[in-house]
Amino acid sequence: MEGWTQTMSAGPLLGIAAVAVLLLLILIIKFKVHAFLALIVVSLLTAFATNIPFDAIVPTLVDSFGSTLGAVALLVGLGAMLGKLVEHSGGAQVLADKLVALFGERRAPLALGVASLLMGFPIFFDAGLIVMLPIIFAVARRLGGPLLLYAMPAAAAFSVMHVFLPPHPGPVTASEFYQANLGLLLITGVVLAFPMWWFSGYLWGKVVAKRHPFPLSRTLFGEVSDEEISNPPAVGTVLLMLMLPLLLIFMNTGLDFLRSLGAVSEDAAWFQLLSTLGSTPIALLISALVAMLVLGQRRGVSGSALEKVLDSSLGPICSVVLITGAGGMFGGVLRASGIGDALADSLGDLGLPVIVAAYLIAVILRLAQGSATVALVTAAGLMAPAVIGADFSAMQVVAITLATAAGSVFAGHVNDSGFWLVGRLLNMDVKTTLKTWTVQQALESVVGFVFAYVIFLLF
Repeated sequence: MEGWTQTMSAGPLLGIAAVAVLLLLILIIKFKVHAFLALIVVSLLTAFATNIPFDAIVPTLVDSFGSTLGAVALLVGLGAMLGKLVEHSGGAQVLADKLVALFGERRAPLALGVASLLMGFPIFFDAGLIVMLPIIFAVARRLGGPLLLYAMPAAAAFSVMHVFLPPHPGPVTASEFYQANLGLLLITGVVLAFPMWWFSGYLWGKVVAKRHPFPLSRTLFGEVSDEEISNPPAVGTVLLMLMLPLLLIFMNTGLDFLRSLGAVSEDAAWFQLLSTLGSTPIALLISALVAMLVLGQRRGVSGSALEKVLDSSLGPICSVVLITGAGGMFGGVLRASGIGDALADSLGDLGLPVIVAAYLIAVILRLAQGSATVALVTAAGLMAPAVIGADFSAMQVVAITLATAAGSVFAGHVNDSGFWLVGRLLNMDVKTTLKTWTVQQALESVVGFVFAYVIFLLF
């Protein structure tokens, strides 16, 4: 869309966005239109309503859809294969039994959440959730309680780590804009991660489990099987399979962290090779191939039988991938229309305290276009001159960075691809996802901002 600029003001653009979201909810909830079709239709209508040039509408739709699929399809597909192998071999059940034996039935949600916090340090939100799902499902099946009691704390843990902590791309980029001390941001984020998760993930998981006590009936990997698995793998073997992608990704994120500090050169051949091997899709590919050998062929499943096991993991995720891609399409149209930028520019003129303005601008961008990373990076870019030009302490700059991150996660809804990913992976309809996951994201945002503001006042 070179040469095109949005001429509509923030008011009409905000009205269009609100109507688009309302129309989408009506189509899906009231008229039961399939979410994939509804998202495409509403994306197209929104593009027309916001005056995006006609010759740019289809490229905008396709590019937004494709870019989301490029990030999600490989992760979900390879993660589902790895998860299927872990589940089919009996590894998920073995690890679930071990977790319950160590921590007890009552503390199983806490154990899953803490494990997800640790896993979420190097791994992105969507990939981490996919890898953890077979364990979550196995625990839910073993204990027979509400699925959300076990799934919500884990999903919230990955969200907290992805949004607030380096070396994830959003907080790293925001720290560069604000010229924040990255080491100080990391230490502060680690200290705050657990209480943020405790309030917005663990305690909220207990609440939603009571309100929506649906049990595990169908998983990402198909129908739940009651067949007894003979000769399951050892707990150590299962942990190795789950840790392999984490170690590879941690290597990559560690290298990127060192690069941001100027300790290594990104032009070095060894750096580029290790970064490639540690990228999330390649790490999951390597892990799936190793799992084929360790959990497949060495356990007597090979040839066409192993192929069928892997193929059975892909059918259930097709809807997840397509709907997530369509959610990214809707968010892409809203970004292209300039809705978020117009609202942020209007809000920036209100004369609010810097930390409050940074939070609110990130909230508006998040609600307007969906992506937390885009909201965080864009808000930080807009507020950077005010932050750098003021006489803030190093800790106050870290607090502003955390406040911006908190705003970027607020109330993820139907224009966020992550909303559809979580909802479909946990087999929830749109209304239930709004009542559970969207509220969790709002709680995480508010709790994160409160902590950030307290730090800003104290230091």
